[in-house]
Amino acid sequence: MKPHRRNQLLLIGLLVSMSGIAVTLALTAFDESVNLFYDPAQIAAGEAPTDRTIRAGGMVVDGSVARSKTDLTVTFEVGDLAGARYRVHYVGILPDLFREGQGVIATGRLNAGGVFVAEEVLAKHDETYMPPEVADALEKAHAGRETGAMPAMQANAPRLPAAVVQQSEASALEGSEANL
Repeated sequence: MKPHRRNQLLLIGLLVSMSGIAVTLALTAFDESVNLFYDPAQIAAGEAPTDRTIRAGGMVVDGSVARSKTDLTVTFEVGDLAGARYRVHYVGILPDLFREGQGVIATGRLNAGGVFVAEEVLAKHDETYMPPEVADALEKAHAGRETGAMPAMQANAPRLPAAVVQQSEASALEGSEANL
């Protein structure tokens, strides 16, 4: 075999082995960073792993929330409509939307006793939820329209020159007359 040919084969072999190592490392990192989601029925049935971080969700069971008087420890039960339940232990500040009967998603691990030890708790909301700040701003804007006052955000907005406004109004009128 010629030395040039041997060097090419060595280079190709080295590139293939390095690519294989890179793919293996990427897949290992990806597998460790993925948190699979489990519902209450799967957790109650013992289908969720205890050796890795998972995400678990469901509805907070009414009357199950117990808060510590000395620290930020909270325990509560999460269940589903079929009656499956599991207990959650969390140390930290809960989200503002957290309450009984509300949906939650928690990230953490199951311990040997079947209690889900949460590292993070997220509260879900329905499509009608609106942050209080947005609700207040909309209420003020609506009240301003009824009284004829201009809302503060419109009063500070940049204004177009009068010629541009008149031209756009005229073209809008022409377009509406053409549709008649």
